[in-house]
Amino acid sequence: MSLTLHSDANATLVSLIKPLASRPGFVDTRVPGVQAMFWDYYVASSPQIYEPSLVILAQGSKLARLGPRTLEYGAGHYLVQALSVPFMCETFATQQEPMYGVAVSIDRTVLSELVHVMGEAPDIRVKPQTPESMTSAELDAPMRESVERLLRSLHDPLDSEVLGQARVREVLYAALRGPQAGVLRALVEQTGHFARIAAALQHLRDHYQEALSVDELARCANMSTSTFHEHFKRSTLLSPVQYLKRLRLLKAQQMLIGEGMGVAQVAHKVGYQSTSQFSREYKRYFDRSPGEEGAQLRASA
Repeated sequence: MSLTLHSDANATLVSLIKPLASRPGFVDTRVPGVQAMFWDYYVASSPQIYEPSLVILAQGSKLARLGPRTLEYGAGHYLVQALSVPFMCETFATQQEPMYGVAVSIDRTVLSELVHVMGEAPDIRVKPQTPESMTSAELDAPMRESVERLLRSLHDPLDSEVLGQARVREVLYAALRGPQAGVLRALVEQTGHFARIAAALQHLRDHYQEALSVDELARCANMSTSTFHEHFKRSTLLSPVQYLKRLRLLKAQQMLIGEGMGVAQVAHKVGYQSTSQFSREYKRYFDRSPGEEGAQLRASA
């Protein structure tokens, strides 16, 4: 595709996303699991965690840092966030050229159904080593067209109700035929370690406020404790204990900003027994105290 065609195609996506993006950040749409994305200002590198999703950018760019890896993706590309892993994220946008995108949640049940129907797909191999939890790819024509159809359906309430989930399914199908098909298939390859770690991460996200042991998580993944620990760290670059701590702190940040809750209440809600320990670990991770959080981020919004 020529540069002009790329530019025109991205402009079409922007025109479809713009009416859905009522404010900066991730904005829910009429279809569950689909969010419009919009920023019109630069956002410095900060800790983030995304649910498993496809993040398609039509304008602007993002820089993701996960351990030693740096991943830059911009207009005409999409991120495959296969596992919900904490990472550092930087957003490049201005008022003259805002960032526009759309995030589509990866439903593992739908993904599994599609893989089952598609069969073995001999041209696509799930690599025996642990796949990357975060990868990017260029929007090819089928992927771009499926995203456009999804976005068009979001502008009409009846289309959203009748066609929305089918359009999401079509986007996932296009991704399964794209260059990152291997990692998506690995997510639902039930005998593989990657899918088992994904199941344990889901359990962690559902029960992060509870006291969880590595043994319990290993049982959830149907693995021995030592094997689980090894593959968990290989997939997330964190130990289970480190992951749980970061997940709790990121959930706490969302509560402090979005719900206006007090520090002690948030600490208890995310599973901390000690408010002072919560405050210390929060400041160490975010470089500001939980009491400063709401005011600082609201001022930058």
